[in-house]
Amino acid sequence: MAKELVSLQFLPPPLHISRHFLTLSPPSTLNLRPKPPENPISLRRSNTNTHRYKTSHDDDGIPANEVKTIAKFKSRYNYIRVIEVSRKADHPLAGSRLLLLDNPGNIHSISFLLKTLTECYFDVFATLPPIIPPGPIGILGFGAGSTARLILELYPPEIAIHGWEIDPSVIDVGREFFGLSKLERDHKGRIFINIGDALSASVRTGFSGILVDLFSKGSVIKELQDPKVWEDLKSRLKKRGRIMVNVGGRCVEAEDSERDGDLVMEETLKAMSSVFGDKLFVLTLGNGNDSSVALTGDLPDLDAWKKRLPVRELSSYVDLWKPYSEIEMLAS
Repeated sequence: MAKELVSLQFLPPPLHISRHFLTLSPPSTLNLRPKPPENPISLRRSNTNTHRYKTSHDDDGIPANEVKTIAKFKSRYNYIRVIEVSRKADHPLAGSRLLLLDNPGNIHSISFLLKTLTECYFDVFATLPPIIPPGPIGILGFGAGSTARLILELYPPEIAIHGWEIDPSVIDVGREFFGLSKLERDHKGRIFINIGDALSASVRTGFSGILVDLFSKGSVIKELQDPKVWEDLKSRLKKRGRIMVNVGGRCVEAEDSERDGDLVMEETLKAMSSVFGDKLFVLTLGNGNDSSVALTGDLPDLDAWKKRLPVRELSSYVDLWKPYSEIEMLAS
C-alpha cells in the first residue's frame, strides 16, 4: 500500500448528536451528490453550521449510532475518509460505504453490500456503453471504482475499462474497503488502472467513450472550464465516440467559497459547448438540486437506448436528457 496509508487510523466517527440526528462537524460534512429524481436526498443547514441528512419522505435523518467512520487519513492529494451507513438506517444510503474526499466531504465513491446500483450519478454513467461503438472506455477520476464496478458487472466481457486516478492512496482505499481487488481478479483483462494525470489519458486505438469525474478541493477541476482541454479529449475518441461528464452543480461544496457549484457547472458546460456545439446534452438529477451530467454527440434513439440497457432501472434516466442550448436559453 502507499506510504500515506501508514497513517490510516480506524477511529470512531467525529459526531455530534443533536436531537438524535446525525450531524458531522466540519470538515467531515457530507455533501450528498446526485440521487434519482423520484426520491431525492436534500441537505439542510442546522444552526451550528453543520449538515443533517434528510430525505424527501423522512424528517428523522440518520441516527448517529447507525453511521461509523472506518478509515480517516491524509494523503498527498486528499483528506480521505471512508464512512459506513448501517443497513438498519431508514435512509436511501442504508447499507452503503462512502468514500469522502476533500474537507467539504463530497462523496466520490459509493457501494452497497446487497445491491449493484448506487441510485446516483454513477448509474447515469452506466448507461453509456449501449450508445458508443465497440472499444475501450476511459474513466478519468477513477475513485474507488464505483463506475467501473457497474459497467463490468452489468455488461458483456468485451467491454474493457481503463481508469486514471492521480492519488494512489484512493486506489489503495478502493482495494481495501470497496472490493476493488476482487473486481480486478474477477475481471482480469477487462480493467486497467493507471496512476497519474487523467487529462493525459490515452489508448492506442482511441476511446469509444470517456467518463469524466474530475474534482479537486471539492470542485470540478479548473482545467475543465478550458475549451482547449475538451478539444484534446475529443481528439482521443474513436469515430462516433462520446464523452459523459459529471459537471457538478449546486450540491457540490468547494473548499474555496468563490468556486460556486452552479457557476463552475455553467462555465464547464460553456467550454464544452464551444467545442461540441449543438451536440451537447445535459441531465440534471434531484429536481435541479443535485449534480448534472453532460453527454456529447447526437441524441440517440431513446427507445433503442432503453432496450439495450442491461437492467430496467437504468431506463428512467434516458428521458431526462435535454439539449444544452435549451438550458442556456432559459438561463439567459
